[in-house]
Amino acid sequence: MTASDLLQAPAGLPPRWGDAPTSRTPGWIYTDEAVFRDELERFFYRGHWNYVGLECEVPNAGDFKRTVVGERSVIMVRGQGAGGSGDIHVLENRCAHRGVAFCRERHGTVKDFTCPYHQWNYSLQGDLLGLPFRRGMKVPGADGGVQGGMPADFRLADHGLTKLKVARRGGAVFASFDHDIESFEEFLGPDILPFYDRVFHGRPLNLLGYNRQRIPANWKLMQENIKDPYHPGLLHTWFVTFGLWRADNKSQLLMDERCRHAAMISTRGQSGAAADVTQVASFKADMKLEDPRFLDIV
Repeated sequence: MTASDLLQAPAGLPPRWGDAPTSRTPGWIYTDEAVFRDELERFFYRGHWNYVGLECEVPNAGDFKRTVVGERSVIMVRGQGAGGSGDIHVLENRCAHRGVAFCRERHGTVKDFTCPYHQWNYSLQGDLLGLPFRRGMKVPGADGGVQGGMPADFRLADHGLTKLKVARRGGAVFASFDHDIESFEEFLGPDILPFYDRVFHGRPLNLLGYNRQRIPANWKLMQENIKDPYHPGLLHTWFVTFGLWRADNKSQLLMDERCRHAAMISTRGQSGAAADVTQVASFKADMKLEDPRFLDIV
């Protein structure tokens, strides 16, 4: 296999990129449009749960947050209920009439949703409530006729927004376009779920703010960087200085039995100087925490 073979996308999307043993990832898997479209269907729109937000982002009825699943815009919204007791719904941000993205704000509070194009109006649950001229308009004249309007068999219940299946656990909200998907707990599986629950386990969450970064790259590059265990102990001052992930830690990358999820596990080492880490450029011996209890969870 040559370098040019690794850069050129093959026709027909074969399940592998060559018969010869290789440890090199072909560049075309990050740039080929057909591969990307196939990944959207397989990893975002079917058979997968997607993180959409935290319950504390929508504490009261009508509070919403706009985000994305793959390339599809969705809205996480709190339904009716006193004191934040309403269910959380996730709706596709596309009007059922002409597909307009009716919500442009990132966050807000509403009583319902109305598409600006033709004024179709939806409940917080995504049900169609009403639309202009449903029964047509009376035409002036002796016959008293009606012009336009929807067909006699038009039913509001048949024209709601696309609703995603929703799962909530530990204050986090996940959604899926696939209503036949297994439960969120089954999706994570017995190996990964305990590590999830260690992070989200009954502690109340408070939203402090948002820090957004736009990365002009294929989605897999971000995921691969997150799961790369080589760089944290070299690049990140936080990990190295406080003994969270560095060369003198015992660590592993745990995969679930279906190879869908991975958890980077590290036993916390001792913060401060150690022969194996003091030469790392990112190590800062003078860095201190104002309150060391911040690391008690680790």
